[in-house]
Amino acid sequence: MKWIFLVPVLISGSLFSQKIIWKENNRLKWENFKSKINSQQGDNVVAYTHCGWEYSVVKSSDPKIPVRIEVTTIFNENQSWKDVKRINDYVLLHEQKHFDIAEIHARKLRKEISEKIRTSGDYTKYFQAVYNRVLNDYRKFQAVYDRETRHGMNEEKQAEYNRLVSEELENLKSYAAS
Repeated sequence: MKWIFLVPVLISGSLFSQKIIWKENNRLKWENFKSKINSQQGDNVVAYTHCGWEYSVVKSSDPKIPVRIEVTTIFNENQSWKDVKRINDYVLLHEQKHFDIAEIHARKLRKEISEKIRTSGDYTKYFQAVYNRVLNDYRKFQAVYDRETRHGMNEEKQAEYNRLVSEELENLKSYAAS
């Protein structure tokens, strides 16, 4: 009886999942922006990308036992919005860069984790500070990206960021999720 209950839950969870995991050759499509609500409350907003990362931890109460931390960059379809009357490929590229920036910072988090957090004791002592620092950097970077590109309207700055984001992904490729 226990298995009969678990199987439908697992199947329905995967069928109705509304998260996309970042992959190098997997680009966002306008169909991925499923929210009907513009949570940004601005008339000049054409689209909004809700992305970031999730992590899972397997640790022990014994501080000397190795810890396993997995960081996954995700795009939330149900919280990402578009104005169907004003979307185009250029705007989609700007939104893709938001997702790519999330992956850059997930790689930075993975890098710091690999350098500083090896045991369950390390996790308890250092993880929250490392996480908060990378999260702060991520939020600032996203804000500066939108401000400097004027949400993609400044084509010259957008081109600069397109190059910068590609370079950063390349520089941190050894910290991509396996």
